[in-house]
Amino acid sequence: MQQTAVLVDDMPQALEMLYNDITKNHTNIKIIGTASSVVEAAKLLRKQQPDILFLDIMLGDGTGFDVLEIIPDLRSKIIFVTASDEFAIKAFKFAAIDYVLKPYSDEDLSNAIEKAIHQIQPEKEQLTVLQESIAKPNQQPKKISLHTLDKIVVVSLDEVIRCKSDNNYTTFYFENGTKIMVTKTLKYFADLLKNNRFLRVHQSHLVNAKFIKEFIKSDGGYLVLKDKSTVPVSVRKRAEVIEALNSI
Repeated sequence: MQQTAVLVDDMPQALEMLYNDITKNHTNIKIIGTASSVVEAAKLLRKQQPDILFLDIMLGDGTGFDVLEIIPDLRSKIIFVTASDEFAIKAFKFAAIDYVLKPYSDEDLSNAIEKAIHQIQPEKEQLTVLQESIAKPNQQPKKISLHTLDKIVVVSLDEVIRCKSDNNYTTFYFENGTKIMVTKTLKYFADLLKNNRFLRVHQSHLVNAKFIKEFIKSDGGYLVLKDKSTVPVSVRKRAEVIEALNSI
């Protein structure tokens, strides 16, 4: 089934490349318009909404989020396109939203299109997490979107006590006693949250430093958390944990 698309990018060369790549390699997609600014994009989308919107984040007269705010009833699937910026990439990970990184490969573009055709739209809350993270690159995000097997949940990091590895899954434990199993590895979250005062204290455990009550040095070493749960500390992480606790 043929899909329609609109491309939005403020770099003429990037816009032309994307246009050519889609026209040449994705004959099931018909490009019905292009725009190089927020204003142009808004005018175009008011007239016709495509099945897929390729949306650059940083535009000369604003951002891709401005386009989404001007057209709040947009029904298009969105493929975000971003330049190689570590802050932007981190923001997308916190929001659990897919993106295409420039410069992209044919495979990257094909995967993004395939996902867009079959996936539901990101939730409004996810877009808010993304927007806030990109708007304040020097601040650590306060919220994160978590992919479970059947939905996406946006949670406050302040309410996460700890995370535990379960093979290729990770279980998040919350202050209110609830828990959520997420379809990503503990390593993924350890890398993402290391600047948010989360400590990888063991191969299977990631702990929010805010909830550490005490470190017991006997029995190999373990942490007692404020919810009375205990978490083992591995031998090679022991010095790192002690140093981190001294700096809190």
